[in-house]
Amino acid sequence: MAGIFSTSWKASKDPRKQKKYRFNAPTQTAAKMMSSRLAKELKEKIGKRALPVRTGDKVKIEVGNFKGKMGKIESVDRKNMKVYIEKVESTKKDGSKIRIPVDPSNLTILELNMEDKRRLKRTEKK
Repeated sequence: MAGIFSTSWKASKDPRKQKKYRFNAPTQTAAKMMSSRLAKELKEKIGKRALPVRTGDKVKIEVGNFKGKMGKIESVDRKNMKVYIEKVESTKKDGSKIRIPVDPSNLTILELNMEDKRRLKRTEKK
């Protein structure tokens, strides 16, 4: 029963069950889980509280070691539900740089990448 996604699952305090729900989620559900809050101006303009993150969105990190840093999203890793942001990297002992993954829930979207026509339709205020 390990690989089955439950559509009737509501909530649980057990972190193990929460992790299992996220891990086994189908791609459509996982995409919605990759959402971040919108900045105040965007929230008023679009009429929504949060949107899924996309490559090219300008974001601000709200939680963690890189709190307060701003940058564009370089890539979105749906499998691990993480986001990679430009200039968010750590230096290893040998001097090489390594990109640090950030959870989308710890971000605020400041500016949207509006190159996709479908995204334009979804963000129009009704």
